[in-house]
Amino acid sequence: MLRFNGTELEKVKAILQSYNLDYHKRGTVGPFLRKLILNRKTIKENRIPESISNLNYQLNKIGTNINQLVKVANYKNMRSPNSNLEQEMQKANELMLELIETINTKD
Repeated sequence: MLRFNGTELEKVKAILQSYNLDYHKRGTVGPFLRKLILNRKTIKENRIPESISNLNYQLNKIGTNINQLVKVANYKNMRSPNSNLEQEMQKANELMLELIETINTKD
């Protein structure tokens, strides 16, 4: 099921009207949108490069691992986390900042 807000719905109605299709007729909108979307050619230039997509995936995995470590530390009631863990977290934060700066300078 696909839902539209008011503005989006008006745009869909206008597009359907430009094709002489009745929005209120049952079985019109779904097949039309399906055909419109599936027959559309994608432009590779607008896609995120594979390397950045993979990097984003890896950063999310690192975040998950850090979260798991923090949960274990809290579960075991450890008051002072391992200093090595703090260094690794600081390093991860610095790398993420560098990545963001690199991405922003490419734009």
